[in-house]
Amino acid sequence: MDHYKSLYKWMIIPMIFMQFGIFGDYWGEFAQKAWSVHVHYWNGTIWYLYLIIQPYYATHGQLQKHRTNGIIGMFLAGGVCITAFSMLFRDIINANDAAQFKDDFGPFEPWFFLGVAAVEIIMILAFGYAVLMSIIKRKSLEDHAWWLITTVFLIMMPALGRGIQNAHVGLNAQDWPHIDIMSPIYLTQVLIIGMILLAAWKYKKIKHPATYLAVLVNVYTCFLEPLGRSPAVEAFLRAVIKG
Repeated sequence: MDHYKSLYKWMIIPMIFMQFGIFGDYWGEFAQKAWSVHVHYWNGTIWYLYLIIQPYYATHGQLQKHRTNGIIGMFLAGGVCITAFSMLFRDIINANDAAQFKDDFGPFEPWFFLGVAAVEIIMILAFGYAVLMSIIKRKSLEDHAWWLITTVFLIMMPALGRGIQNAHVGLNAQDWPHIDIMSPIYLTQVLIIGMILLAAWKYKKIKHPATYLAVLVNVYTCFLEPLGRSPAVEAFLRAVIKG
């Protein structure tokens, strides 16, 4: 585990990317955010913080703290999943509003929000699976650590993607409503996949199943538009998620 001694420093990088993406959207409208948004934001932020302090404890002679915090961390991970699932109804509401108030939503048509829901479901399930695998593999420190590390890349897209998309829309406001809203999503996925592969190369985990999962989930996100435009996907989402 010696090569993980500096891991806590490297984990600050995805934390910064996540906060960059969500900063304007969350803090800019802090007072208007629903309670569920605050709970999810702080739950996810604390999870990212845990993935900075836990590697530090594990590699700097504080294993007892690492184990105790690990139990608390599993509670937090469950919270990330549950709060994320509980907020999917907002995508359906946004899709309905986009159909009703087309002038206000511009390029953000119903299919976009339906696509967001379709990819977020897979992200949440993959995140939960990675956390469970980290528990199952807890006696193999290398596997345990890597499954947890990849969780940050599984749930980074909504925050980072929103930030990059908002910046893109702002820079091209003169073209409203004829703005390409998918190019920022593709750019986001390229950045995230690049970070995954760079981290996997650094820690010699290119062929690890957690790496494959993280890459596949982020590649899947690139299909947001066809998923959102699919009548079958829309029917499924509307059947299971009530807006």
